[in-house]
Amino acid sequence: MKRRTAGLAALALMALAAAAAAADTQDNPYLPVDGADFRSALSPSGTGAGTGTGTGTGTVHVAGFLLQRHPVTNAEFLAFVARHPEWRRGAAAPLLADADYLGHWQAPDALGPAAPPRQPATRVSWFAAEAYCEAQGARLPAWHEWELAAAASRTVRDARADPAWRQQILDWYARPAGQPLPAVESSAPDVYGLYDLHGLVWEWVLDANSLMGSDEAQKFCGGGALSVSQKENFAVLMRVAMLSSLRARDTGHALGFRCARDLAEPPQ
Repeated sequence: MKRRTAGLAALALMALAAAAAAADTQDNPYLPVDGADFRSALSPSGTGAGTGTGTGTGTVHVAGFLLQRHPVTNAEFLAFVARHPEWRRGAAAPLLADADYLGHWQAPDALGPAAPPRQPATRVSWFAAEAYCEAQGARLPAWHEWELAAAASRTVRDARADPAWRQQILDWYARPAGQPLPAVESSAPDVYGLYDLHGLVWEWVLDANSLMGSDEAQKFCGGGALSVSQKENFAVLMRVAMLSSLRARDTGHALGFRCARDLAEPPQ
């Protein structure tokens, strides 16, 4: 009887994983972000980190790419660990995830009240985030890609010089810590149709280590805030300063991610 019960539970978990994987395609599609030449906060000379190519004029060229509409949710990440049990809590190697990895889940294969399905997946390491994206035939976005997409407001593609846009982001930083995270897509989308690039969670990027100029094996996220060329853009400076304190195995209560694909790759 116990063996039959365990088998039924496994089948139920597999069904949940399949349903969530299908929902990922429908509810969290990859949307196009147009390529552009733009001045990166971390590339004052056009030679900074990321997939962008320096132009020699203080700007970088970022090719068009695809980015998920919202951060990966708990339900989506639960489907991933159901298909890849090596990434369950308690199974992931300590070198790849710290002791707080998915610590708010009720169980390694159950979300529970502290991790609602539509809430962004947090307490996920860089390694786990990248493994998730690879399993989707995708990757984490590079810093320059993320920065380009995150510069958009609801109406324009580059709102970084808009004081009102900056203030909205700073208002998020000023919120008291410890409050439950809202569900994804609780606010309005930007001009690309993307949600929650600001105001919900911090997000991992693919080329995290190179933003600090650290050794490849260390996989640090972010870059030193002193390297930010646009010191007046305090919102970006805050993000870079926070991310630069992390190692790739680290997790955080407000640290999530979303995946990206090259524009030439058709969405799956």
